[in-house]
Amino acid sequence: MIEATASVLLVLGAALTLIAAVGLLRFPDVLTRMHAATKPATAGLLLILTGAALVHPGAVQVAKLALVALLQFITAPVGAHLIGRAVFWSRSPLAERTHLDDESRRRSGRT
Repeated sequence: MIEATASVLLVLGAALTLIAAVGLLRFPDVLTRMHAATKPATAGLLLILTGAALVHPGAVQVAKLALVALLQFITAPVGAHLIGRAVFWSRSPLAERTHLDDESRRRSGRT
């Protein structure tokens, strides 16, 4: 039963990662691609790590997998934030459907 659960988690994680890759290819601008690169990829990795932890239940292996998950949860939002700021400050063109400009509203005091 544990192996079946682990298999389902691994397949779901791989599917989410594949969806993230498709989003990177299909989304029109950097900000939407950044969204695809962080959320589904992080969730997919978490599912894959959970499946791997079920297959390899030793304490050392689970600790290593937990460390990978922790580092992913720390670095993905920071990287996405830095990419978003770089896009904003470089005035990179956005897709026509991307209308949010919260940073300039915040700076002008129009929160």
